[in-house]
Amino acid sequence: MSDPLESGAADTFISHLVELRDRLVKASIGIAIACAALFAWPGPSAIYDFLAKPMIASLPVGAKMIATGVISPFLVPMKVTLLVAFMLALPWVLYQVWAFIAPGLYSHEKKLVAPLVISSSLLFLCGVAFCYFFVFGRVFKFINEFAPTSITVAPDIENYLDFIMSMCLAFGMTFEVPIVVVVLVRMGLVTVDKLKEIRPYVIVGAFVVAAIVTPPDIVSQFSLALPMWFLFELGLLVAPVFVKATQAPDQVAD
Repeated sequence: MSDPLESGAADTFISHLVELRDRLVKASIGIAIACAALFAWPGPSAIYDFLAKPMIASLPVGAKMIATGVISPFLVPMKVTLLVAFMLALPWVLYQVWAFIAPGLYSHEKKLVAPLVISSSLLFLCGVAFCYFFVFGRVFKFINEFAPTSITVAPDIENYLDFIMSMCLAFGMTFEVPIVVVVLVRMGLVTVDKLKEIRPYVIVGAFVVAAIVTPPDIVSQFSLALPMWFLFELGLLVAPVFVKATQAPDQVAD
């Protein structure tokens, strides 16, 4: 005869897998809907043209980007559309993650997860927007002005896409610094006072990270390092308030 405990554990595991599958399907449907809407309007070509504006603005008048691959003019705008669709659907995707883990959390832990899901998606989108509207124009202008006059600057659209994706990802992830600070403090892994003590090392680390993930120019490096420092300070301010708001009732009583 099978052990009822083992049978119950197996049923619970299977139910979790089914729930995970359903959440993944719902997240994928959300991305597909966003992608279909973007294909309908404004369309992949218009989305790529918008993404290419910072580079085009820094090139000589009349200059354009080039496509060296046979299917690049078709494939690259499709990739951009999928990327934008994922970003638009990111709150819905993160909500599915939260809905999957929420049943196993206490009420005070749910107070921790929901704000983190919302704030992390907003911070990621803010990082991408900051990179596009503030950083790209200055970086491309600096690079093209630095180029020798004997060189004709004609960026390839695939290389440009790889560059902007890596830059947007870098800025989106680094804008999550306040979330990292809050989670570390909330989990008791480190205190706010300890983080304040190591502030000089954090600042140096911000510039080291910026030097690694950005092009080798001072504009882009400062554009990433300074926001990281500011967001670290923001995390130090928010963490004590957040920890107090998400404490268990018995911890508050103590």
